[in-house]
Amino acid sequence: MTETADAPAFEHTAGFTPGEVSGGFGLGPLELSYEELFADALADGVITAEERAQLDKAADNLGLDRQRLLRLEQAMVAAYQQRHRVKVVEHYEEPVASLAPLQVEAAGDAGRMVLLKRVEQLEARVAELEEELRRAQAAINVEVDLGDLEASVDADDPEDVWRRVRRDPTSADAVRALHRAYAAHGADPDKLWCTSQLLALVGAASADQRAHFERHRTHGLIAPKSGVSQHAWHDLLFHPEEEVLTGVIFGIIAPAVLLGRVTAMRRDGQLHVPSAADVQDPTTSTATSVRALSWASAILGLAAPRIVLEKGRDCAYQLMPGVPPYTVVGKGALSGRSQPELAFLAGRHLTAYRQEHFVRSLFSAVPDLEDLFLAALTIGNPGLPIAEGMKRRVAPIAEAIRPVLEPQHVDALRGHFLRFVEEGGRTNLQRWTSAVEKTSCRAGLLLGNDLASAVGLLEAEEGAQGDLALDLCAFSVSERYFKLRKQLGIALV
Repeated sequence: MTETADAPAFEHTAGFTPGEVSGGFGLGPLELSYEELFADALADGVITAEERAQLDKAADNLGLDRQRLLRLEQAMVAAYQQRHRVKVVEHYEEPVASLAPLQVEAAGDAGRMVLLKRVEQLEARVAELEEELRRAQAAINVEVDLGDLEASVDADDPEDVWRRVRRDPTSADAVRALHRAYAAHGADPDKLWCTSQLLALVGAASADQRAHFERHRTHGLIAPKSGVSQHAWHDLLFHPEEEVLTGVIFGIIAPAVLLGRVTAMRRDGQLHVPSAADVQDPTTSTATSVRALSWASAILGLAAPRIVLEKGRDCAYQLMPGVPPYTVVGKGALSGRSQPELAFLAGRHLTAYRQEHFVRSLFSAVPDLEDLFLAALTIGNPGLPIAEGMKRRVAPIAEAIRPVLEPQHVDALRGHFLRFVEEGGRTNLQRWTSAVEKTSCRAGLLLGNDLASAVGLLEAEEGAQGDLALDLCAFSVSERYFKLRKQLGIALV
């Protein structure tokens, strides 16, 4: 399939109710225009008096809040200094030989007086949080997984049989047993169709099962009546191993992490600046791969990102750091893709824009995520007892993040830190990362509605019977998937 202007592709039918926009990544009150101006001034590590005057004039013209801008600047400076191991100075900050700290105070430097008072407050708060930590450290974390026990499996109970499928979705015997169990409990046509689809994929469908699958198979796009609710995301779409609290903590610091990442990339000359001519309007674009993103975002309840078309880029959909971030559509989505494949790719890609997942889009390596997670915890509890070497590594990251956070965000991190300790004080970021990727594939399958094409795309990445494909096969015949299909109005009736 190639890019054409044939209209009905990726357009919603009359009566469709989009998912409520929630859970997506947002920069909140970060002032985009001012951020670009300040980044230019910061480029050489020195802010001159002339540059400061220009920034002040811009702030006044834009009607921006000065305290918010101060925190924005602090975060960008901290990110710059942490990245380049240098100190950024403004000309009025350059030291004078005869100037002493007490003279600064006597001279009425209001900024430094505020800073000194803030340090006193933070020191008092550190003492309080250390006491909270001592009380919370009695919590014990115990992980028990009884999901793979074989004992007492009821061959007539669909839930018990599904557990067999989950362990090995390629087992023809297990999938046939699940089909029989669903048939014995009301013969739900959608459940039977989904299990027939999996049987056809593993080459074990009977003639009747294959006929049932092919008769109701949709080769085009789904026509949902409504979108995915926030409740459905958490209860039905998230992979069970995606620890919710871990994602919530990452979500709070995501805007600050993006700002630091963009600042560092701009300074290093690595920040991609798209051509204005390549920016797409999905309402007028003739590219189906562009329209697919707008179509998918309405179903998933996520704000559609800015879209840039770059025909020479070697990707399908790629999230690019920026303020705000945006999506590049490359040659991998421009030709040779069926509509179900594009729907799968779009749904999988857009899941990265959820607030809980966004940090992973910027830093996919687990050690980087560990540093960011610890930095968030130290903001929640500055007295967090961690090894000295780790503290030296994490402290600059926390210093770069903290200024951008609003007071309610810091308070939320304090509460999440205590909850984290109460729940055992452990998280497995390798497992969490893997679960996030599986969640994104589940979102893609929900939109693509074609297990074979989804598995084919995944096998091209990870080979036959990779973890993502196997998880998707098990999910395709699960109660969670069936409930999602009913909520969207795409279940077979």
